[in-house]
Amino acid sequence: MFKVSVAAVAAFVALFAITARAAELAPLSAYGRLPGIEGVDISPDGKLLAITVTDGERRLLAVRKTDTTALVTGINMDAVKVRSVQWAGPEHLLVITSSTADVYGLRGPAQEYFQAIDFNIVTGKQTQLLKGQVDSMNVVIGAPMVRIVHGVPFVYLEGVHFVDNTGWDTLYRVNLKTGITTMLDHGGNENTDGWLVDDDGAAIAQSLYDQKKGLWSLKLRINKAWKTVDQTSAPMGSYGISGFGRDGKSVLVWKRDAEANTILREYSLDGTHLDLPKGVEMDGLVHDPGNLGLLGGVSLVGDDLRYTFFDPKSQATWNAVVKAFQGERVSLASWSEDRRKVVVMVDSPAEGAAYALVDLDAKNARYVGEVYRSLKPEHISPVRSISYKAKDGLTISGYLTLPQGRDPKKLPLVVLPHGGPEGRDAPGFDWWSQALASHGYAVLQPNFRGSEGFGWDFVKAGFGQWGKAMQTDLSDGVRDLAAQGLIDPKRVCIVGASYGGYAALAGATLDKGVYRCAASVAGPSDLKRMLIDNQRRYMTNSNSALRYWLRFMGADGLKDPDLAAISPAKLADAVEIPILLIHGKDDTVVPYVQSQIMASALKKAGKPVELVTLEGEDHWLSSGATRLIMLTSTVDFLQKHNPPN
Repeated sequence: MFKVSVAAVAAFVALFAITARAAELAPLSAYGRLPGIEGVDISPDGKLLAITVTDGERRLLAVRKTDTTALVTGINMDAVKVRSVQWAGPEHLLVITSSTADVYGLRGPAQEYFQAIDFNIVTGKQTQLLKGQVDSMNVVIGAPMVRIVHGVPFVYLEGVHFVDNTGWDTLYRVNLKTGITTMLDHGGNENTDGWLVDDDGAAIAQSLYDQKKGLWSLKLRINKAWKTVDQTSAPMGSYGISGFGRDGKSVLVWKRDAEANTILREYSLDGTHLDLPKGVEMDGLVHDPGNLGLLGGVSLVGDDLRYTFFDPKSQATWNAVVKAFQGERVSLASWSEDRRKVVVMVDSPAEGAAYALVDLDAKNARYVGEVYRSLKPEHISPVRSISYKAKDGLTISGYLTLPQGRDPKKLPLVVLPHGGPEGRDAPGFDWWSQALASHGYAVLQPNFRGSEGFGWDFVKAGFGQWGKAMQTDLSDGVRDLAAQGLIDPKRVCIVGASYGGYAALAGATLDKGVYRCAASVAGPSDLKRMLIDNQRRYMTNSNSALRYWLRFMGADGLKDPDLAAISPAKLADAVEIPILLIHGKDDTVVPYVQSQIMASALKKAGKPVELVTLEGEDHWLSSGATRLIMLTSTVDFLQKHNPPN
């Protein structure tokens, strides 16, 4: 397992703090390496903080007291990818890690597999969970469910158990006191994709999804037997289970009605259901850390991050937390079981992001640490909220980062579209755009049609618009900024990752004449090949992911010629600008071969191209070293083909 040492932890943290204080300038590494703090989780009793810190590359899990800075213990995780940390009572930490692997004996391509470790902070013992289970993998699916039953901490995990050579989503129980693991239920069906366990440790709900039919079902345990209480067509994917409802006992599901409106439905354990009132904006849910009941939700309304609670007292409590940080964007990171100690992420427009601890009983708030410790206020460029009209009249919003200290006139521009494509950019510190702005570029991040967070009609406006209106939404933003005199339309490049990488390549092939150069990070280039690889991943010709992509791409199937018409690799002859391709070798979302195909097509057509391979890197740029290689390569490319001065 991993090395445990209070002295080593203290030295690690102190060394990084000294390095940060000594930094006078902000090199690209200040933005490009891993953030100094990746997460802060408070223990249920509010006495301890588990802080995931890094030195830019190595990760370390440090446990310290909330009332002092005294370290209790920690684990040196080194370069391991830590995905989440969760308390299981006051003495146990559940650490979820992931790695890319091609498992011997399993069909299909390499996958990103998640594993769970129990770290007993009292004894220092570390235990890999689900290890050695018969006919099972030692991997976990979804988030752990922690339940304290008669004072004993249990964790309920979804794992993979093989039945007739097929992996089934199976529910396991681990007694963290004794270490005993028990397989509880696999649902008797390979379509099970989610479970919910009540506070007594009994499985009360399971979600099922038929990939071929696109059919979702919910089963509840009623009178000791499983009964299907809802079943509906869901061609784009399973609705799953979203935890408990407001009473902490009902089962909550986030689904769409016949008109595709999003609804939250509470299913009582007798099989009846109730839809929560409409009109409450919710992009995410907030549950009580004690009884696990639904407290409210969080949404981004315009640029305002709003937390809405059903109970006026809870709303007043949250408002008191936010009040401590006037003028800054505050989001919930974790809180104690009684909700009297709250860890928040505070995003300051002038100083960047930091974690803070609010003690409501003591009526004080203090900072835990900055996310990017090497950056000072003079290294943070200002960000504007903007909006403009697309050529068909649709309003597009976004964010414009302007380089610190430069007159905002005739600036060189980098268009930085987000991934997804059904994602979105949001206000707040963004390491990539800030890094580019630090080198003299204005950075445009448009929320083009198809982006989430602006209503279902706005998402639908993106269907069938890959390489079409979704693409011209970007260049319409360039034209708007040029008309205002903010940027020089002759000095514009486009850079993006994932779908944003596709948009960069489409900017060089489908929306020509706008950009001087294009850089794609893990971007799809051959859409038909991407969909074929998707089928290999799901090992079926009909699945929700395939249907999702075809809807956005506007194609009827793999044989649709429209796929070639919007695939940059098929249009290499049309390229007139230099292209940079950057891709992680271990990418399991957009396989590395996509950049290889694009590079080969460009070379065959005699076009300028450079391919940078990130060894051992995944789709999410999880390693500090390769993340910095990506950023450095991108900036070097931009400075060569679109000098900022």
